[in-house]
Amino acid sequence: MPQACVVGVDLGGTNVRACAYLQDGTEAGAKFSNPSNAQVSVESVVESISKTVKQAVEASAAPVQAAGIGIPGHIDDESGLVRWAPNFRMRAGSPDIWRDVPLKAALEKATGLPFHTGNDANLAALGEYRFGSGKGSAKCLVMITLGTGVGGGVIMSPSAVHGRATGPLMLVGGDKGGAELGHVCIDPIEQAYGSGAKGSLESFIGQHGIIGRAAAKLAAGASSPILDELRQGAAPDPLMLFKAAEQGDKVALDVWQETGYFLGLGIGSFVNLFAPDVLAIGGQISKASRFFLPAALESAKAVAIPTLFGDANIVIAERVEDAGLLGSAALALEMIS
Repeated sequence: MPQACVVGVDLGGTNVRACAYLQDGTEAGAKFSNPSNAQVSVESVVESISKTVKQAVEASAAPVQAAGIGIPGHIDDESGLVRWAPNFRMRAGSPDIWRDVPLKAALEKATGLPFHTGNDANLAALGEYRFGSGKGSAKCLVMITLGTGVGGGVIMSPSAVHGRATGPLMLVGGDKGGAELGHVCIDPIEQAYGSGAKGSLESFIGQHGIIGRAAAKLAAGASSPILDELRQGAAPDPLMLFKAAEQGDKVALDVWQETGYFLGLGIGSFVNLFAPDVLAIGGQISKASRFFLPAALESAKAVAIPTLFGDANIVIAERVEDAGLLGSAALALEMIS
């Protein structure tokens, strides 16, 4: 019997990506990427998404039955609305961000495909659960995504809840906007930077928090010849800090150590909240894990209940590059199963 085929879509503030997938997670065609036009208008974003989806459909080796899309923000698939998306503008030059945008209906009309929508980080967790470290059988998988911001997702099997359930179950909360793990407050007193509310996990270990601590150390006179050479007058970024740490730069190593400490506070808290058997760390910044993971495990162990920590397998996500696409595809597969 032929496998079902769907398109997974990952919508970001810069680009939109799409790929057709078979039911087992195998790519049915090439991946496609186009500018998302996030700052232009709703209509322009819909046009860009539909163009990218149609490219994936045309390249698919099997007929496409549905599509799923991950979107950064508060997404309510039941109503079809993007309730809040801070990276997108209603029209060019407007200060108005997306609120209550009926994206689902617009995409179905533009592509002729049934669509499911979800938060991008939630869907990355679903992709990692089904096709990555969760192996489709974890009792509970928690995923933390490290990038410009910090996202998260919680996926549970029926055995992780009391009462009758089928799964996997993706936690979205009563208003469909839950599991915002990066916005959990870990320290409202310590100096934090950039994105996220004061004291939030994101404000410490998102991109702005990481480079903010590095810039503060340099401004205070810390000696860092490698970073000075790398930045050439620009603010350091996580990639610069990664390269500097590879060469033994003390400032970079200290920043990654601090990043691990704060990440561990979040990990330990999430272990206590959800008792996961798999906790996966994803996003592009996870590629620097060898510089921050030991510190993260140490601080997580100090925070977590010992028996819960002992049962949690804390790993770097297996699907760092394509968890969002795969999670969107998994959401679409649920539609046709």
